Amino acid sequence: MATYRSFVALGDSFTEGLSDPGPDGRYRGWADRVAVRLARLDPEFRYANLAVRGRLLGEVVRDQVPKAIAMRPDLISFCAGGNDLLRPGCDPDVMAKTFAHAVRDLRATGAEVLVFTGVDPRDTPLMRHVRGRFAIFYLHLRSIADLYGCRLVDQWSMQGLRDWRAWHEDRLHMNAEGHRLVAARVLDVLGVPGEDSWRHTWPPRELVDPKVRRREDAQWLRHHLLPWVGRRLQGTSSGAELAPKRPDLSPYV
Repeated sequence: MATYRSFVALGDSFTEGLSDPGPDGRYRGWADRVAVRLARLDPEFRYANLAVRGRLLGEVVRDQVPKAIAMRPDLISFCAGGNDLLRPGCDPDVMAKTFAHAVRDLRATGAEVLVFTGVDPRDTPLMRHVRGRFAIFYLHLRSIADLYGCRLVDQWSMQGLRDWRAWHEDRLHMNAEGHRLVAARVLDVLGVPGEDSWRHTWPPRELVDPKVRRREDAQWLRHHLLPWVGRRLQGTSSGAELAPKRPDLSPYV
């Protein structure tokens, strides 16, 4: 069984843990859930989470990757690019080069590096029209993982994440159940026994009245999509003024 004494998580809202509030009300997420398991296996385990919501790939590479390299942990997770892919004019081929250079530098420290494909966006109204762009980038990430010997967490194949019951009402961030499934997949990829299985099958759902569905779609448009589009047009980020929740390697308690 693999053991890790230190773990640094890099990325955006997905790794920060939106929308998975813990018992203390602060966001937890898959990375914290993985850290809990690793801490139980080694009393000397330390954990840092540098991820901040809204960060673009270039910002993660510029601001977070050098800090992770300086910490020299046993394990680094690197998931970024989703926010870029939603922006007009982004080039997944150029993004992949930026990602690859960062992975090369992270692996040069001797750390085990986790990289992630995203979830297939074909069921998401906001993202399905750029599905090809996502697929190209994630194919690049598979190649990068092979080239540099990274562990790959393939969310595209996780059917349990294709159900809306794994997602927050904003349809952009996973809820507690979604983060639980991802944490289980990460532990499986790392070869660390966990308490959950990522191979989840949801029970059948009751049919929803089309009028109710249209009302829910209208609420989502008003409360989530339009504010998100407004921030993109203004060039602002929901995490513009936020600092990482765990900026230093420290015991996870």
